[in-house]
Amino acid sequence: DARVRGWFLLDSYLPTFFLTGAYLLCIWLGNRFMKDRPPFSLRAHLIVYNLGITLLSLYMLIELILATWEGGYNLQCQNLHSAGEADIRVAKVLWWYYFSKVIEFMDTIFFVLRKKSSQITFLHVYHHATMFNIWWCVLNWIPCGQSFFGPTLNSFIHVLMYSYYGLSVIPSMRKYLWWKKYLTQAQLIQFVLTIVHTLSAAVKPCGFPFGCLMFQSSYMATLVILFINFYIKTYQKAPSRTAIKEAPVTTDIKNGFHKDYFAAANGFLNNKKAQ
Repeated sequence: DARVRGWFLLDSYLPTFFLTGAYLLCIWLGNRFMKDRPPFSLRAHLIVYNLGITLLSLYMLIELILATWEGGYNLQCQNLHSAGEADIRVAKVLWWYYFSKVIEFMDTIFFVLRKKSSQITFLHVYHHATMFNIWWCVLNWIPCGQSFFGPTLNSFIHVLMYSYYGLSVIPSMRKYLWWKKYLTQAQLIQFVLTIVHTLSAAVKPCGFPFGCLMFQSSYMATLVILFINFYIKTYQKAPSRTAIKEAPVTTDIKNGFHKDYFAAANGFLNNKKAQ
């Protein structure tokens, strides 16, 4: 798209490709480096990082709502050129959305440095690595129009999610963080709504590229499958017989968590064996 020519990182795919390669290499080398070393705390770093991503997500959410409202965007289907300056405004926000995906590589780096390897799942790495690359393509060919919907929802989810991550770093706030399960449910709803919105433009076309609609729907379907699998394993997996036998007769449940077990993102809290 001629409107994004000259924008940072967009004219060539090589920077995006090499940054993704560096991300994957850092995971492999980082795990080897940390193998025989104690984990880092990084509490202050996590507070600043999560606050920064929360504020950036809030900015993108508000700006996307205002820009699409100004351009009179059609929720069912919006083409790439009819909104004039509003399309440029949307594209500028979506560039920040693309750039935020490379910033979010730090999610995994924090896991590595804190030795939370159980958090570095296929879903986690797949989602981070692919989103950055897919959005390079989006910004180059479909930087506005129908592309606005997913990032708007995702920015809202990220405001909630990174707020949760940031609060989990503060010991006094952990007892209030009972809503992690509902964040995963909200993410699943987000993916389903994005698929529905994407396919709505295929049912009643408005000039938005059909192939892009099919690709986005297919990619979102993979996330739905992976997140459902994660949800079942995390929240609905039946306890093993061994775990039942070893469990104490009485338990203390607070905010949906056993008193000896907590889990938070960014690897800050993990399953902690009862003393």
